[in-house]
Amino acid sequence: MNFFLETLKVIVLLVYYLLESLVFFVIPRRKKNVSGEIVLITGAGSGIGRLLAVKFANLGATVVLWDINQEGLNGTVRLAKEKGAGRVHSYVCDCSKRQDIYRVADQVKKEVGDVSILINNAGIVIGKRFLDCPDSLVEKTMEVNTMAHFWTYKAFLPAMVAANHGHLVSIASCAGLCGTSQASDYCASKFAAVGFAESIDIEMRTLRKTGVKTTIVCPYIINTGMFDGVKSKWPRVVPALDPEYVAERIISAVRQNQEVLCMPRISYLCPFMKSFLPVKAFILLLDYFGLLDLMNTFKGRPKKE
Repeated sequence: MNFFLETLKVIVLLVYYLLESLVFFVIPRRKKNVSGEIVLITGAGSGIGRLLAVKFANLGATVVLWDINQEGLNGTVRLAKEKGAGRVHSYVCDCSKRQDIYRVADQVKKEVGDVSILINNAGIVIGKRFLDCPDSLVEKTMEVNTMAHFWTYKAFLPAMVAANHGHLVSIASCAGLCGTSQASDYCASKFAAVGFAESIDIEMRTLRKTGVKTTIVCPYIINTGMFDGVKSKWPRVVPALDPEYVAERIISAVRQNQEVLCMPRISYLCPFMKSFLPVKAFILLLDYFGLLDLMNTFKGRPKKE
């Protein structure tokens, strides 16, 4: 195909995709049925992971729960069954250890079956200035927030590719779109998670595995306890997010095959503004919204959790 025809084709498709996106913005996509799917959720012992487990189970999915905390897993299983869920399986897994992920993944495949929806939700945050972060905790952040995604994909993606059916969900963060103080390791891990998920999405498209979908979730601070102490400067403009709301939005995004979900909506502007504003102007806006020193009041969950 010559240059003129190729360029014309791109222009026509570009206009079509833009119009399609506009239509779906006004008229929501039809939600796919997840009944019978095997959904694996890491970090399912509390917070968003727990809420997602209950909601997917209520939709008829077989839910596989991973967490390092047995007590938390027990609580999620109990809550899911109280809500009427039937097929719930729980496994203790340390997502900071590759061999543990592979071991438990093999157990899941033998005892439950091939995972068709994988939700990498497990995450940790230190909340210290870079020079105050112990090396061991920096490594732990990268192992849980980033490297675990590599190993879970290695374990479960082959079956999805073979069947040309599946969904990969990365619970990243707005911190994966924009850096902030006292979160250098966390931001780095989330930037990496976003880049990794985008790359796998492109690989699936080039392999023509159109049945394997990807959703990248980038929420602002969620009121789950993970970021206790952190407060929004302008809560009406950039509010801390309600966990129930976030879980519902994630479920809808997965069922509508939405590629990227940012919450709140204003956070979609972040990568756009970074692409053309002078650095000083962008930092001025971050300061205005209180994002430069957001972590100054960070406490996090009590150690016993």
